Amino acid sequence: MHLDAQTFVSLLLNGLATGSMLFIVACGLSLIFGVTQIVNFAHGSFYMLGAYIAYSLVSVMMSVPGGFWAGVLVAAVVVGIVGGLVEMTVLRRLYKAPELLQLLATFGVVLVVQDVTRYVWGSEDLIGPRVPGLAGSLDFFGIRFPSYNIFLMLLGPAILGLLWLVFHRTRWGTLVRAATEDREMVGVLGVNQRWLFTSVFILGSALAGLGGAVQLPRDSANLGMDFNLLTEAFVVVVIGGLGSISGAFVAALLIGVIQSFGTLLMPSMTLVTIFIFMTIVLVFRPYGLAGKKQVQVREPPRVDEGLMVQGGREQWVLWGLAAAFVVASPLLLNGYGITLLIETLIFILFASSLHFLVGPAGILSFGHAAYFGIGAYFAALGVKYFGLPFLPALIGAPIVAGLGAALFGWLCVRLSGTYRAMLTLALAQIVWSVAWQWISVTGGDNGILKVWPDAWAHNHVVYLYVTLAVVGMSLIVLRRIVFAPFGYALRAARDSSARAVAIGIEVRRVQWAGFVLAGALAGLGGALYAFAKGSVFPDVASIAFSVDGLVMLLLGGLESLAGPIVGAAGYHWLLAELQRTTEYWRAPLGIVIVLAIIFFPRGIVGMIEKLVPHLFRRVGLVRRASVGDPS
Repeated sequence: MHLDAQTFVSLLLNGLATGSMLFIVACGLSLIFGVTQIVNFAHGSFYMLGAYIAYSLVSVMMSVPGGFWAGVLVAAVVVGIVGGLVEMTVLRRLYKAPELLQLLATFGVVLVVQDVTRYVWGSEDLIGPRVPGLAGSLDFFGIRFPSYNIFLMLLGPAILGLLWLVFHRTRWGTLVRAATEDREMVGVLGVNQRWLFTSVFILGSALAGLGGAVQLPRDSANLGMDFNLLTEAFVVVVIGGLGSISGAFVAALLIGVIQSFGTLLMPSMTLVTIFIFMTIVLVFRPYGLAGKKQVQVREPPRVDEGLMVQGGREQWVLWGLAAAFVVASPLLLNGYGITLLIETLIFILFASSLHFLVGPAGILSFGHAAYFGIGAYFAALGVKYFGLPFLPALIGAPIVAGLGAALFGWLCVRLSGTYRAMLTLALAQIVWSVAWQWISVTGGDNGILKVWPDAWAHNHVVYLYVTLAVVGMSLIVLRRIVFAPFGYALRAARDSSARAVAIGIEVRRVQWAGFVLAGALAGLGGALYAFAKGSVFPDVASIAFSVDGLVMLLLGGLESLAGPIVGAAGYHWLLAELQRTTEYWRAPLGIVIVLAIIFFPRGIVGMIEKLVPHLFRRVGLVRRASVGDPS
């Protein structure tokens, strides 16, 4: 498409205005991560709160001179206070916990804020007022450009300048920069880390609230704006370099311009372009445009503090009883119960495949749902366009998902730590974006319907037994692999890559193979899910579904192979019951997640093992590694 000069300038200015607003939010996220090393999923919620609180304040104060700006500033302050309270009551207890627990705690906060916002302001979109004095437009090269967008273009650099002054001309700023470089050393020097972390969290949250408030005149306040903005903010922070404010500024402007031009030039790829750009940047600059290699502030957390052992006959008796219950369930449960049981088995497979990646392999993934979605869409597209029978679709799904995992894994194993986790998120968002925007093939948000198994498996009882057989065999294979030499090589690479290399283990190749296996099993679960539901929608590949998988691991426990099984069953049952009981199911679920992380960090299996250790030693689920144990 040909661009004339006026269109080019208009798109450029819009991109700069969007990028400037995005920087305001992203710099707070970058600041929080740089000091606390926490990937704050609740940052998007603070942005959303800023918009809603500003709407209420501005509606009341609009008649007063300067009332709009007073409302915006007060909203930012209120959100900053809320962020400080979250840090003091939840995150302060978790600074020494594994990063997965920290992340999931912030996800619990997201769920609580979602329902609080829904309860206070309702589910309808709220349209903000025009800004007094900036409601008109100015002439730029013959283009009428909104005055408020020009204000946003200037606001971003102004905040960057103010932050530079604070960080380079105040003692507090010096301490923040020092903590970004080495927070352990800052603590050794006698600095009150609690005060420092809380103040940083307040400032970062206030910036998120300010970003939401100033966005109100351009866009409505709605309940979906938290996750929509959060993914873009993550992209900005990672491209700019974790903890780098100046890098975030450059990255935000780049993302804003890419989005602006992409809307006109590639309207069917607007969602996917920024994630492709992020992937390219990380491949060639693994630490972002202005980032540095992450400083190891503590030893990598062992996922299994105890040694997973194979167990004996008692363990197989236990699992046999569980399988017998599933076999007998049609005699005990109604149709809804059987459907819930089928879904539970599928989620057990999904969670177990993710546990293989997070546990034995030690690779934190924010995008495991991508492979689940690939498997689901392969089955659905095969049935819709090619009339593929049930069994060939079920066999082909893990193969295609495994190929996708091979490609994504090849990129991911070249990175480490949070950068690798963020790359998995970006790659998953690419899959989700394609499913959402390739409407002619995937149906977009309308999905693909009438995806049913063959007549012989259409009965829900028969499909239950098919699902049980597939999931059961997959778990047995996965267990055998964990205790095979390949599984031990994965754990060796997880615990110390340098030592693993020294004894001849090709760490990248082993981790890459782990990606392929985990992705293939997730894809198999996706195909089972597609036939169980009879339809496929883009949310099967969403970040939210990936986080659901991580929550399943948390609730069950990461320290044993039984953890994802128990966690998936418990989480899916709890979620189903809450959704049936109340419209506001997110808040109680979020509270359960936060409390579980704080008081039961080892999950249900770990808690039972601690309370009844002799039982677990007998069945061989978890055994404590004693001093001198050669394992």
